[in-house]
Amino acid sequence: VRARYRPDAPAWMRRGDFHSTLPVWVGGEIRTGYTCNVLLRMGADSLRGRRFSLARGQTGGEDTEFFDHMVKAGGRIAFSPQAWVDEVVPRARAAFDWLRRRRFRVGQTHGHLLGRDASGLALVRQVGLASAKAVYCFALAIPVAINPVRRNRSVLRGIMHVGVVSGLVGVREIRQYGLPSPQEGGKRAA
Repeated sequence: VRARYRPDAPAWMRRGDFHSTLPVWVGGEIRTGYTCNVLLRMGADSLRGRRFSLARGQTGGEDTEFFDHMVKAGGRIAFSPQAWVDEVVPRARAAFDWLRRRRFRVGQTHGHLLGRDASGLALVRQVGLASAKAVYCFALAIPVAINPVRRNRSVLRGIMHVGVVSGLVGVREIRQYGLPSPQEGGKRAA
């Protein structure tokens, strides 16, 4: 997804393009995807009988979980650099607070998926690794504090790793969707 920002979005956010979604390659392959722009071969063995988790309807992460299971079942994700979807970032999402909650929740989903297959020493190792990554990201933000793009990118990455720790230890994921926005008189999702 290629984010399109409104003119009133913060300048650092527009410059850093914090809402666009690009694939992440690990060891030369893409291991998770997003449903914003995807084609599926529904007859593939890795998809047979697969459904999105309705339990994630208000937390998000249902696509991450879906594609994680698909890849672990032998499915493959390919990327086409010509297949962009343009999405205007709503005003309510053009805020550091929304990005902070989103990154934390993304981390929680990743942590739950990692923790599902880990126990004992392996789980302790995962918690330690994610904690170290969070500390590293927060520390990396200090020398670049004057640059809002680099600082916020590093802080948000650290928050994502804190979310991973949260997911690994079994904390329930925050609810982000299907709730009234603060502008509509609702409380923030937490």
